[in-house]
Amino acid sequence: MIRWTIAALLAAQLPIAAALATNPAQPSFAPPPRADMPKGPFGDAVKLGENIFRHTTVYAHGVIGDALNCSNCHLDAGRLAGSAPMWAAYTGYPAYRKKNRKVNNFGMRLQGCFRFSENGRVPALDSKTIIALEAYSFWLAKNAPTGAHLAGRGYPRLAAPAESPDYARGRTVYRQDCSLCHGARGQGQYARGQTVFPPLWGTKSFNWGAGMGSVKNAAEFINANMPFGAVGTLSVQQAWDVAQYVDSHDRPQDPRFSGSVAATRKAFHDSKFSMYGRKVNGHLLGSNK
Repeated sequence: MIRWTIAALLAAQLPIAAALATNPAQPSFAPPPRADMPKGPFGDAVKLGENIFRHTTVYAHGVIGDALNCSNCHLDAGRLAGSAPMWAAYTGYPAYRKKNRKVNNFGMRLQGCFRFSENGRVPALDSKTIIALEAYSFWLAKNAPTGAHLAGRGYPRLAAPAESPDYARGRTVYRQDCSLCHGARGQGQYARGQTVFPPLWGTKSFNWGAGMGSVKNAAEFINANMPFGAVGTLSVQQAWDVAQYVDSHDRPQDPRFSGSVAATRKAFHDSKFSMYGRKVNGHLLGSNK
C-alpha cells in the first residue's frame, strides 16, 4: 500500500516538473524508458546503479552514514526534471566546482554526495558503487547533448521572498504541510527498516556540508517538488520560510570541521543562506559533535 501511494503521488508530480523544464533557451531531453534498460554485464551495472539510487540504505549500507536514499533529493530515481535529474547532471561534467576548488569528473561529484548528503564514507572512483551509479547516469543521459545545460537541470530558480525567511512562519508551514510525511521532529518515516520519507534534520539526516544545508537550495527544491503530490500549493514565501525552518535544526557535523564552529563557518559557510554557526533559540547550530 505504501509503495502504491508513493507511486501515485509521484505520477502527480510529472506534469508540473515537465512545465518547469520548459525553456526555449535550453535544449529539452527525456531519459530512455526503464523498459529499454540494456542487457548483459553493462545492463547489470546499470540495474545495480538504479538499485543503489532508489534504495541507498540497502544497497550502499555501510557506506552511507544517514537514512537517506539518493532518490529522496533526485525524485523518480533521478529521472524527474526540476529535481536535479541525473541525466542532466551527467552531461555537465567534467566541470570546475567551487566547493572543492578543482575540476571534478562525474565520479568525483558522486563522491561528494556520499561525503556530504549521505554523511558517509567516500567510495573509491573504481569501486563497484561509483561505477554502477556512473553507468546508471550515463544510460539515463543516452543521446543527450554533452556539455549543454539541459532544461530541467538542478532545481528551478526561485524568486526572492517578499520578506526575510522566518522560522516561526516556517514552523507553521512545516506542521501543516510537511510533518505528515517527515514527522513532527523531522525524523522521517520508516517501514521494515527502510526509509519511506526521509529525515530532514537530526542524526539520520544529511550533514552540514550538504547542498540542502543551504536555505536557497532547500527553498528551490521545496518550491519545485513539495509537498509530495501537491506541488504548487505553497507560495514562494512559504517555500523560503519552511526551508529556513528545516535548516535551523542541528544535523551531523560538516566533515570539514576544523575544531571551531566560527572558523568552519568562515571557511565553508560564509553565506546568508547558511544557518551553520548561527544561534537559533539559544542554540549554536553546528556545535553538536
